[in-house]
Amino acid sequence: MKVVVDAFGGDNAPLEIIKGAALAESELGVDIILTGDEAVINKCIEDNNITFKNLEIVHTTDVISMHDEPTSLLKAHKGSSMAEAFRILADSKADAFVSAGSTGAVVVGGTLIVKRIKGIKRPALGSMIPSPDSSYFLMDMGANAECRPEMLQQFGVMASVYLEKVEGRENPKIALLNIGTEDTKGGELQQEAYKLLENAPINFVGNVESREMPKGVVDGVVTDGFTGNIALKLIEGTTVTMFKMLKKVFYKNIITKLATLTLKNGIMGIKQKMDASEVGGAPLLGVAKPVIKAHGSSDAVAIKNAIRQAKIFTEKDVIGTISANIN
Repeated sequence: MKVVVDAFGGDNAPLEIIKGAALAESELGVDIILTGDEAVINKCIEDNNITFKNLEIVHTTDVISMHDEPTSLLKAHKGSSMAEAFRILADSKADAFVSAGSTGAVVVGGTLIVKRIKGIKRPALGSMIPSPDSSYFLMDMGANAECRPEMLQQFGVMASVYLEKVEGRENPKIALLNIGTEDTKGGELQQEAYKLLENAPINFVGNVESREMPKGVVDGVVTDGFTGNIALKLIEGTTVTMFKMLKKVFYKNIITKLATLTLKNGIMGIKQKMDASEVGGAPLLGVAKPVIKAHGSSDAVAIKNAIRQAKIFTEKDVIGTISANIN
Protein backbone atom coordinates (compact mmCIF):
# COMPACT_ATOMS: atom_id res chain seq x y z
CA MET A 1 0.00 0.00 0.00
CA LYS A 2 1.23 3.48 -0.90
CA VAL A 3 0.38 6.60 1.13
CA VAL A 4 1.11 10.12 -0.11
CA VAL A 5 1.99 12.54 2.68
CA ASP A 6 2.09 16.35 2.47
CA ALA A 7 5.54 16.91 4.01
CA PHE A 8 5.02 20.64 4.52
CA GLY A 9 1.56 20.68 6.07
CA GLY A 10 1.24 21.50 9.78
CA ASP A 11 2.95 23.46 12.55
CA ASN A 12 5.82 20.98 12.94
CA ALA A 13 6.57 20.39 9.26
CA PRO A 14 8.68 19.09 7.76
CA LEU A 15 10.67 17.32 10.50
CA GLU A 16 7.83 15.71 12.49
CA ILE A 17 5.98 14.80 9.29
CA ILE A 18 9.04 13.05 7.87
CA LYS A 19 9.79 11.28 11.17
CA GLY A 20 6.18 10.07 11.39
CA ALA A 21 6.24 8.83 7.81
CA ALA A 22 9.44 6.89 8.53
CA LEU A 23 7.85 5.31 11.62
CA ALA A 24 4.81 4.32 9.56
CA GLU A 25 6.96 2.73 6.87
CA SER A 26 8.88 0.75 9.48
CA GLU A 27 5.99 -0.28 11.74
CA LEU A 28 3.05 -0.51 9.34
CA GLY A 29 4.74 -1.80 6.19
CA VAL A 30 3.46 0.96 3.89
CA ASP A 31 5.29 2.72 1.07
CA ILE A 32 5.57 6.49 1.43
CA ILE A 33 5.47 9.34 -1.09
CA LEU A 34 6.45 12.73 0.35
CA THR A 35 5.53 15.92 -1.49
CA GLY A 36 7.52 19.12 -0.98
CA ASP A 37 10.94 20.67 -1.51
CA GLU A 38 13.21 17.71 -2.25
CA ALA A 39 16.41 19.41 -1.08
CA VAL A 40 14.87 20.40 2.26
CA ILE A 41 13.39 16.92 2.76
CA ASN A 42 16.70 15.18 2.01
CA LYS A 43 18.64 17.54 4.30
CA CYS A 44 16.11 16.94 7.08
CA ILE A 45 16.49 13.18 6.66
CA GLU A 46 20.28 13.38 6.68
CA ASP A 47 20.58 15.81 9.61
CA ASN A 48 18.27 13.75 11.82
CA ASN A 49 19.44 10.25 10.82
CA ILE A 50 15.99 9.27 9.58
CA THR A 51 15.84 5.98 7.68
CA PHE A 52 13.55 4.99 4.83
CA LYS A 53 13.70 1.73 2.90
CA ASN A 54 11.82 2.87 -0.18
CA LEU A 55 10.95 6.58 -0.15
CA GLU A 56 9.64 8.49 -3.15
CA ILE A 57 9.81 12.30 -3.13
CA VAL A 58 7.76 14.46 -5.50
CA HIS A 59 9.39 17.88 -5.68
CA THR A 60 7.44 21.12 -5.28
CA THR A 61 8.51 24.34 -3.61
CA ASP A 62 5.17 26.01 -2.86
CA VAL A 63 3.26 25.61 0.43
CA ILE A 64 -0.34 26.59 1.25
CA SER A 65 -0.49 28.00 4.78
CA MET A 66 -3.22 28.06 7.40
CA HIS A 67 -3.78 31.74 6.56
CA ASP A 68 -4.29 31.27 2.82
CA GLU A 69 -7.76 31.11 1.31
CA PRO A 70 -8.59 27.36 1.05
CA THR A 71 -9.74 27.68 -2.57
CA SER A 72 -6.30 29.07 -3.50
CA LEU A 73 -5.25 25.41 -3.54
CA LEU A 74 -6.83 25.24 -7.01
CA LYS A 75 -5.08 28.25 -8.58
CA ALA A 76 -2.62 30.41 -6.63
CA HIS A 77 -1.23 27.38 -4.76
CA LYS A 78 -1.89 24.66 -7.34
CA GLY A 79 1.83 23.86 -7.20
CA SER A 80 1.89 23.42 -3.41
CA SER A 81 2.89 20.24 -1.59
CA MET A 82 -0.75 19.62 -0.64
CA ALA A 83 -2.16 20.17 -4.13
CA GLU A 84 0.48 17.86 -5.62
CA ALA A 85 -0.35 15.17 -3.05
CA PHE A 86 -4.05 15.42 -3.94
CA ARG A 87 -3.28 15.04 -7.66
CA ILE A 88 -1.17 11.95 -6.95
CA LEU A 89 -4.12 10.46 -5.05
CA ALA A 90 -6.66 11.45 -7.71
CA ASP A 91 -4.47 9.85 -10.41
CA SER A 92 -4.37 6.59 -8.38
CA LYS A 93 -0.59 6.81 -7.96
CA ALA A 94 -1.21 6.43 -4.22
CA ASP A 95 -3.88 4.61 -2.22
CA ALA A 96 -4.42 7.22 0.50
CA PHE A 97 -3.55 10.80 1.51
CA VAL A 98 -2.42 12.35 4.82
CA SER A 99 -1.84 16.04 5.67
CA ALA A 100 -1.62 18.15 8.82
CA GLY A 101 -2.12 21.31 6.77
CA SER A 102 -5.05 23.71 6.42
CA THR A 103 -8.40 22.03 7.17
CA GLY A 104 -10.20 24.21 4.66
CA ALA A 105 -7.69 23.37 1.94
CA VAL A 106 -7.99 19.63 2.70
CA VAL A 107 -11.77 19.87 2.30
CA VAL A 108 -11.38 21.81 -0.98
CA GLY A 109 -8.80 19.36 -2.33
CA GLY A 110 -10.80 16.32 -1.33
CA THR A 111 -14.01 17.71 -2.81
CA LEU A 112 -12.74 19.31 -6.01
CA ILE A 113 -9.56 17.41 -6.91
CA VAL A 114 -10.29 13.90 -5.63
CA LYS A 115 -14.09 14.41 -6.06
CA ARG A 116 -17.07 13.21 -4.05
CA ILE A 117 -18.57 9.73 -3.94
CA LYS A 118 -21.54 9.67 -6.32
CA GLY A 119 -24.67 10.73 -4.43
CA ILE A 120 -22.87 12.45 -1.54
CA LYS A 121 -24.07 16.03 -1.01
CA ARG A 122 -21.06 17.22 1.03
CA PRO A 123 -18.00 15.46 2.47
CA ALA A 124 -17.56 15.86 6.23
CA LEU A 125 -14.81 15.51 8.83
CA GLY A 126 -15.19 13.07 11.68
CA SER A 127 -12.98 11.76 14.46
CA MET A 128 -12.97 9.49 17.48
CA ILE A 129 -13.30 11.39 20.78
CA PRO A 130 -12.27 9.67 24.05
CA SER A 131 -14.95 8.84 26.63
CA PRO A 132 -14.59 7.24 30.11
CA ASP A 133 -14.91 3.63 28.91
CA SER A 134 -14.31 3.88 25.18
CA SER A 135 -14.72 6.61 22.53
CA TYR A 136 -17.32 7.99 20.15
CA PHE A 137 -17.26 9.37 16.61
CA LEU A 138 -18.16 13.06 16.13
CA MET A 139 -19.20 14.25 12.65
CA ASP A 140 -19.13 16.93 11.16
CA MET A 141 -16.27 18.72 12.93
CA GLY A 142 -16.04 21.80 10.74
CA ALA A 143 -16.14 21.02 7.02
CA ASN A 144 -19.71 22.34 6.57
CA ALA A 145 -20.78 25.32 8.67
CA GLU A 146 -24.25 25.23 7.13
CA CYS A 147 -26.08 21.98 6.46
CA ARG A 148 -29.35 20.70 5.08
CA PRO A 149 -31.28 17.81 6.71
CA GLU A 150 -30.35 15.33 3.99
CA MET A 151 -26.68 16.09 4.59
CA LEU A 152 -27.00 15.13 8.26
CA GLN A 153 -28.70 11.91 7.18
CA GLN A 154 -25.73 11.09 4.97
CA PHE A 155 -23.32 11.97 7.79
CA GLY A 156 -25.14 9.39 9.91
CA VAL A 157 -24.72 6.71 7.24
CA MET A 158 -21.03 7.50 6.73
CA ALA A 159 -20.35 7.58 10.48
CA SER A 160 -22.03 4.20 10.88
CA VAL A 161 -19.94 2.66 8.08
CA TYR A 162 -16.70 4.09 9.51
CA LEU A 163 -17.48 2.75 12.98
CA GLU A 164 -18.27 -0.70 11.62
CA LYS A 165 -15.35 -0.98 9.21
CA VAL A 166 -12.52 0.88 10.93
CA GLU A 167 -13.47 0.67 14.62
CA GLY A 168 -15.01 -2.80 14.42
CA ARG A 169 -18.28 -1.87 16.14
CA GLU A 170 -21.24 -4.00 15.18
CA ASN A 171 -24.49 -2.10 14.59
CA PRO A 172 -23.16 1.17 16.12
CA LYS A 173 -25.60 3.51 17.85
CA ILE A 174 -25.87 6.84 16.01
CA ALA A 175 -27.45 9.93 17.60
CA LEU A 176 -28.24 13.50 16.53
CA LEU A 177 -26.75 16.27 18.70
CA ASN A 178 -29.62 18.41 20.00
CA ILE A 179 -30.81 20.52 22.95
CA GLY A 180 -33.15 17.78 24.19
CA THR A 181 -33.95 14.11 23.62
CA GLU A 182 -37.50 14.59 22.33
CA ASP A 183 -37.97 14.39 18.54
CA THR A 184 -39.61 17.85 18.57
CA LYS A 185 -36.52 19.58 19.99
CA GLY A 186 -34.23 21.86 18.00
CA GLY A 187 -34.80 24.01 14.95
CA GLU A 188 -36.08 23.01 11.54
CA LEU A 189 -32.71 21.47 10.61
CA GLN A 190 -32.65 19.13 13.61
CA GLN A 191 -36.34 18.18 13.38
CA GLU A 192 -36.19 17.34 9.67
CA ALA A 193 -32.85 15.55 10.02
CA TYR A 194 -34.35 13.45 12.84
CA LYS A 195 -37.09 12.17 10.50
CA LEU A 196 -34.58 11.34 7.76
CA LEU A 197 -32.20 9.58 10.13
CA GLU A 198 -35.07 7.43 11.38
CA ASN A 199 -35.45 6.10 7.83
CA ALA A 200 -31.72 5.65 7.16
CA PRO A 201 -30.16 2.14 7.05
CA ILE A 202 -28.46 2.67 10.42
CA ASN A 203 -29.08 2.12 14.13
CA PHE A 204 -30.39 5.63 14.85
CA VAL A 205 -31.20 6.02 18.56
CA GLY A 206 -32.55 9.58 18.55
CA ASN A 207 -31.21 12.82 19.99
CA VAL A 208 -28.33 13.18 22.43
CA GLU A 209 -27.64 16.25 24.56
CA SER A 210 -24.17 17.77 24.75
CA ARG A 211 -23.81 16.93 28.46
CA GLU A 212 -24.37 13.22 27.69
CA MET A 213 -22.09 13.11 24.64
CA PRO A 214 -18.74 12.97 26.54
CA LYS A 215 -20.02 10.02 28.59
CA GLY A 216 -19.91 7.84 25.48
CA VAL A 217 -23.58 6.85 25.65
CA VAL A 218 -23.61 6.37 21.85
CA ASP A 219 -21.04 5.31 19.26
CA GLY A 220 -21.52 8.20 16.86
CA VAL A 221 -22.83 11.77 17.10
CA VAL A 222 -24.04 13.65 14.02
CA THR A 223 -24.30 17.44 13.75
CA ASP A 224 -23.59 20.36 11.42
CA GLY A 225 -19.98 21.50 11.08
CA PHE A 226 -20.48 24.78 12.96
CA THR A 227 -21.92 23.09 16.04
CA GLY A 228 -19.52 20.16 15.78
CA ASN A 229 -16.46 22.40 15.66
CA ILE A 230 -17.62 24.35 18.71
CA ALA A 231 -18.28 21.07 20.57
CA LEU A 232 -14.85 19.69 19.64
CA LYS A 233 -12.95 22.80 20.72
CA LEU A 234 -14.95 23.04 23.95
CA ILE A 235 -14.01 19.44 24.75
CA GLU A 236 -10.33 20.09 23.93
CA GLY A 237 -10.27 23.30 25.98
CA THR A 238 -12.03 21.75 28.95
CA THR A 239 -9.62 18.82 28.96
CA VAL A 240 -6.55 21.07 28.96
CA THR A 241 -8.06 23.28 31.68
CA MET A 242 -8.95 20.32 33.91
CA PHE A 243 -5.40 18.96 33.76
CA LYS A 244 -4.02 22.40 34.66
CA MET A 245 -6.41 22.62 37.61
CA LEU A 246 -5.45 19.14 38.79
CA LYS A 247 -1.77 19.98 38.49
CA LYS A 248 -2.25 22.97 40.81
CA VAL A 249 -3.98 20.75 43.36
CA PHE A 250 -1.35 17.98 43.15
CA TYR A 251 1.60 20.38 43.54
CA LYS A 252 0.06 22.58 46.25
CA ASN A 253 2.27 21.28 49.10
CA ILE A 254 4.50 18.40 50.14
CA ILE A 255 1.56 16.24 51.24
CA THR A 256 -0.30 16.58 47.92
CA LYS A 257 2.97 15.96 46.04
CA LEU A 258 3.48 12.69 47.92
CA ALA A 259 -0.14 11.71 47.26
CA THR A 260 0.39 12.42 43.56
CA LEU A 261 3.08 9.75 43.39
CA THR A 262 0.52 7.07 44.25
CA LEU A 263 -1.80 8.33 41.47
CA LYS A 264 0.85 8.98 38.83
CA ASN A 265 0.20 5.90 36.68
CA GLY A 266 -3.55 6.45 36.67
CA ILE A 267 -3.20 10.13 35.80
CA MET A 268 -0.76 9.41 32.98
CA GLY A 269 -3.15 6.76 31.65
CA ILE A 270 -5.98 9.31 31.46
CA LYS A 271 -3.70 11.90 29.86
CA GLN A 272 -2.54 9.42 27.23
CA LYS A 273 -6.13 8.45 26.45
CA MET A 274 -7.05 12.11 25.88
CA ASP A 275 -3.97 12.72 23.71
CA ALA A 276 -5.01 13.58 20.14
CA SER A 277 -1.78 12.07 18.78
CA GLU A 278 -3.03 8.60 19.75
CA VAL A 279 -6.06 9.05 17.45
CA GLY A 280 -4.00 10.26 14.51
CA GLY A 281 -6.40 12.31 12.45
CA ALA A 282 -9.87 12.90 11.09
CA PRO A 283 -11.10 11.12 7.95
CA LEU A 284 -12.78 13.26 5.31
CA LEU A 285 -15.74 11.01 4.60
CA GLY A 286 -17.67 11.31 1.36
CA VAL A 287 -14.77 11.68 -1.07
CA ALA A 288 -13.81 9.01 -3.57
CA LYS A 289 -10.37 8.20 -2.08
CA PRO A 290 -9.08 7.86 1.52
CA VAL A 291 -8.20 11.32 2.89
CA ILE A 292 -6.99 11.78 6.49
CA LYS A 293 -6.61 15.24 8.04
CA ALA A 294 -4.07 15.14 10.88
CA HIS A 295 -4.11 17.77 13.63
CA GLY A 296 -2.16 20.93 12.78
CA SER A 297 0.15 20.43 15.77
CA SER A 298 0.81 16.75 15.01
CA ASP A 299 4.10 15.23 16.09
CA ALA A 300 5.72 12.15 14.59
CA VAL A 301 3.52 9.73 16.57
CA ALA A 302 0.35 11.50 15.45
CA ILE A 303 1.45 11.37 11.81
CA LYS A 304 2.27 7.67 12.11
CA ASN A 305 -1.19 7.03 13.58
CA ALA A 306 -2.84 9.11 10.85
CA ILE A 307 -1.12 6.89 8.28
CA ARG A 308 -2.30 3.86 10.25
CA GLN A 309 -5.85 5.19 9.94
CA ALA A 310 -5.38 5.65 6.21
CA LYS A 311 -4.13 2.05 5.89
CA ILE A 312 -7.11 0.56 7.77
CA PHE A 313 -9.53 2.86 5.93
CA THR A 314 -8.23 1.56 2.59
CA GLU A 315 -8.03 -2.11 3.56
CA LYS A 316 -11.59 -2.15 4.92
CA ASP A 317 -13.00 -0.54 1.74
CA VAL A 318 -14.86 2.16 3.68
CA ILE A 319 -15.51 4.11 0.49
CA GLY A 320 -17.06 1.14 -1.30
CA THR A 321 -19.37 0.47 1.64
CA ILE A 322 -20.42 4.13 1.93
CA SER A 323 -21.15 4.19 -1.80
CA ALA A 324 -23.30 1.06 -1.55
CA ASN A 325 -25.28 2.41 1.43
CA ILE A 326 -25.80 5.86 -0.09
CA ASN A 327 -27.10 4.32 -3.30
